[in-house]
Amino acid sequence: MELKSLSFPADNPPLSVLAAAKLAGISLPTDASLAPDSPPVLHFSDGRNLRGVSALLRYFGRVSNLCGGDAFQDAQIVEWLEFAPVLSVGSAFEDACKHLDEYLGSRTFLVDHSFSIADIAIWSGLAGAGLRWESLRKSKKYQNLTRWYGSILAEHGDALNQVTGAYVGKKGSAKSKENPASQQSKGVNGDVVKAGTNRGTFEVDLPEAEVGKVKLRFAPEPSGYLHIGHSKAALLNQYFAQRYQGQVIVRFDDTNPAKESNEFVDNLLKDIETLGIKYETVTHTSNYFPELMEMAKKLIKEGKAYVDDTPREEMQKQRMDGIESKCRNHSIEENEKLWEEMIAGSERGLQCCVRGKLDMQDPNKSLRDPVYYRCNPMPHHRKEIGSKYKVYPTYDFACPFVDSIEGITHALRSSEYHDRNAQYYRIQDDMGLRRVHLYEFSRLNMVYTLLSKRKLLWFVQNEKVNGWDDPRFPTVQGIVRRGLKVEALIQFILEQGASKNLNLMEWDKLWTINKKIIDPVCPRHTAVIEEGRVLLTLSNGPEKPFVRIIPRHKKYEGAGEKATTFTRSIWIDRADAELISVDEEVTLMDWGNAIVKKIEKDQDGNLALTGVLHLEGSVKTTKLKLTWLPEIDELVKLSLMEFDYLITKKKLEEGEDFLDVLNPCTEKETAALGDSNMRNLKRGDVLQLERKGYFRCDVPYLRPSKPIVLFAIPDGRQQAGLK
Repeated sequence: MELKSLSFPADNPPLSVLAAAKLAGISLPTDASLAPDSPPVLHFSDGRNLRGVSALLRYFGRVSNLCGGDAFQDAQIVEWLEFAPVLSVGSAFEDACKHLDEYLGSRTFLVDHSFSIADIAIWSGLAGAGLRWESLRKSKKYQNLTRWYGSILAEHGDALNQVTGAYVGKKGSAKSKENPASQQSKGVNGDVVKAGTNRGTFEVDLPEAEVGKVKLRFAPEPSGYLHIGHSKAALLNQYFAQRYQGQVIVRFDDTNPAKESNEFVDNLLKDIETLGIKYETVTHTSNYFPELMEMAKKLIKEGKAYVDDTPREEMQKQRMDGIESKCRNHSIEENEKLWEEMIAGSERGLQCCVRGKLDMQDPNKSLRDPVYYRCNPMPHHRKEIGSKYKVYPTYDFACPFVDSIEGITHALRSSEYHDRNAQYYRIQDDMGLRRVHLYEFSRLNMVYTLLSKRKLLWFVQNEKVNGWDDPRFPTVQGIVRRGLKVEALIQFILEQGASKNLNLMEWDKLWTINKKIIDPVCPRHTAVIEEGRVLLTLSNGPEKPFVRIIPRHKKYEGAGEKATTFTRSIWIDRADAELISVDEEVTLMDWGNAIVKKIEKDQDGNLALTGVLHLEGSVKTTKLKLTWLPEIDELVKLSLMEFDYLITKKKLEEGEDFLDVLNPCTEKETAALGDSNMRNLKRGDVLQLERKGYFRCDVPYLRPSKPIVLFAIPDGRQQAGLK
């Protein structure tokens, strides 16, 4: 029995059903000709049909293993399928969001611990609400619901964005002049749906974009690792490609051998994969060096370019002042001769560059005869190129050429390139190539952060950091190593949208999003600072140590369990001990209350406390809730690492030297002891040390003498600098 088609009213496409089919990998024709208010119908080849959203969702859930694992979970899923239509009722929408937000407070999914058709139904209901949901989402009123929605999108964005891109905005379209019957058999992917009907997160359209025909490129220069600013460009390209059911290619802009290396190529690809960017292919500008050289030769022959031997500083001054070079009116023959000298890398050729003959009086200085080619004898990092060339094109020359011949329809560039847009189009016109649409977005700038690869390279070369993946660096590898979830980075960038307004973003906002993702699921452990730690002896404590198995996260079973040892003597932090008074009742977390009877201090200032357990006492009446560790040999050594910004100024002014604002103290190491369960941590695991914050395991347990290294993860709250 095969599926034949899916029918539904043109003004009410069943988003959840379309999404479930897409996620199940099922492609089938759609027929949007049913009468208004009719339920969707799934047609089978043997003539049988299924009707109604709930029935269709349960069918697709069954064939794709997205139903419950037992009868109780099945019943829960049915409850959520029955709840989902409430999201389409205007007056009940916000109450429904409130209910969902409360329910998702400690949950990752709606049913049990796995993704199901219940999540598809509710997610689709919110997405189908359009601007009503987007405005609530941006207001952050329902943070748990927003976190859950974002996590579903991050995991299944390819399929969900295709469905919403094709069908969100179609509700109510039956009143349009188009005959609904003409929308038949377009496929679940909505191949011919008119572009621009979905105003999702970005609420902007690419100019003259056609669904299925958009081709974009993400074109990093392999002269460093991907940083948070590049991430915005990469994710915007993916967003628009998904929205228009187009494609993204990755192109390495490898035209400057002095700065580039295979290390950077390999790590850029790693970072692109980390971000979840789905690209069609990888190309290199260097693939087109022969064609680019032919184009330069052609422009010289046509009198649209010339060879100039003016010294670089003098040339820059002439461009600023609108003064023509003495070489500008050389004959074509003279230019061709010097071009050959450049190609050969001769002594004469090394003195020259090729410039476009545009307009030296244009108010837009990017049009004042920009450089197209430079002579450079350095070998290229790609083995297949090596020392083959002695001349390399500039970005300004290569980019418009390669964009056009690779079939790019829209080139996304940050607004810092705005003044060079006219240059880009003029060069394409002079080359006789198809124009590519340019779309600008605002560059992502972060407080206390340098994003210039030249400046970041200085920190690496001068050993101010431990490589490009240092947790103090704004690189993708750096911030992920510090404990940022990629899902949080994606949500942070998508929340900004494709605005062209320049803005300076706070890191606190990003780390706040991250906290909302990790807090509901990360396991809890205990640590005591080693320096000055205080022994509390409980006179009526257990004569022999005993062990209890307790949850690693009280509200999330998926975090697993841990073994906690209870002993007569326990370690507490010095800072906590100094707050306790004699006869004060305190709460020992995960145990119960105790009353401190004696506080002793020796001549060196070391403290020792004696007390009695008072387990019948109420935790509600105590002021101090203390973390503690048993006095046993199995405790593990910890190295707790905290980090600060590399510079001390929020934003560098034009011309200001970053070397003048270097932060003298950017990391701090604190020795601590941790519970024995932390021996099982793996590199990359995120945890919370109770009352101390969130951490990521960078070096796991190896042997008793070597500490576990934990990197502190910011939680979005303003903190003072390190001391």
